[in-house]
Amino acid sequence: MFMKNFNLILVIGATASGKTRLGVELARQLEGEIISADSRQVYKGLDIGSGKDLAEYGEVPHHLIDIVEPGHEYNAFQFQQDFFEAFTDIQSRNKQPILVGGTGLYVDAVVSGYEFVQLDKDFALRSELDLQPLEQVQKLLLELDAVQYEKTDLTVRPRLYRAIEIAKNKQAAPKPAKALPEIRPLYFGIQWDRKVLRKRIKTRLKERFEQGMVEEVQGLLDSGVSHEQLEYYGLEYRFVSQYIAEQISYEEMFDRLNTAIGQYAKRQETWFRRIEKHGGKIHWLQGSGDIYQQACEVLAGLG
Repeated sequence: MFMKNFNLILVIGATASGKTRLGVELARQLEGEIISADSRQVYKGLDIGSGKDLAEYGEVPHHLIDIVEPGHEYNAFQFQQDFFEAFTDIQSRNKQPILVGGTGLYVDAVVSGYEFVQLDKDFALRSELDLQPLEQVQKLLLELDAVQYEKTDLTVRPRLYRAIEIAKNKQAAPKPAKALPEIRPLYFGIQWDRKVLRKRIKTRLKERFEQGMVEEVQGLLDSGVSHEQLEYYGLEYRFVSQYIAEQISYEEMFDRLNTAIGQYAKRQETWFRRIEKHGGKIHWLQGSGDIYQQACEVLAGLG
């Protein structure tokens, strides 16, 4: 099924809002295939901490999950290339592409058609930034590019450094060798009361520890992934790595991680507001109700 005015359905929402489930239900209804827009689900072995929930996909085809080995620094430019390859393939088979995410920068990379600068790491700049307090590095990024600031994990120095490198070189961005396919997005956003979302985040976090998240991180370390690399893979892997290294207690790890995920959810909400501020139409679905039925009503109204 292809809608005349849209060629990509996007399912967005804060972490723990239920995006994957809605994406799967829509894919079954619309003969669609899911493209994941999650910066960690691309990695093999990052399963529990990234919330892959592969069993939830069932028979629904999915793309850009488990495509690179841990240790490789996958980025938004690579995602953009991989997305359009999957998008074109799905369309060629008369199926409906459904993007589920996740990572704001990745979604923007395909919807806005970013012209990425292919930059090597600026080791001189990074050496200077290493000497500055984290708060000062965050302030520098905010001064350089407020939009990039909102989409960057502000607690991970390598991500901050990369965002600063990109911001400093934006004006020198070359035109792409070929035009990217036009994306006409239909946004579905899942919305929860903030207190309810916080409860969902905490419940899901407990479940992930029960499923073996500490053991997963220990396995990654045993396979040769360093503590420094785990910092790059986001909140769960960072705090569990610190716990394994005996830098923090189990209770401190859980509490700090739960708080940090809540703060991340707030940053995601800021990104949603920016989409709307720049003219994007998000069809908000209330998480307390039947989100699939609400989405079907929107689709029916669009014809």
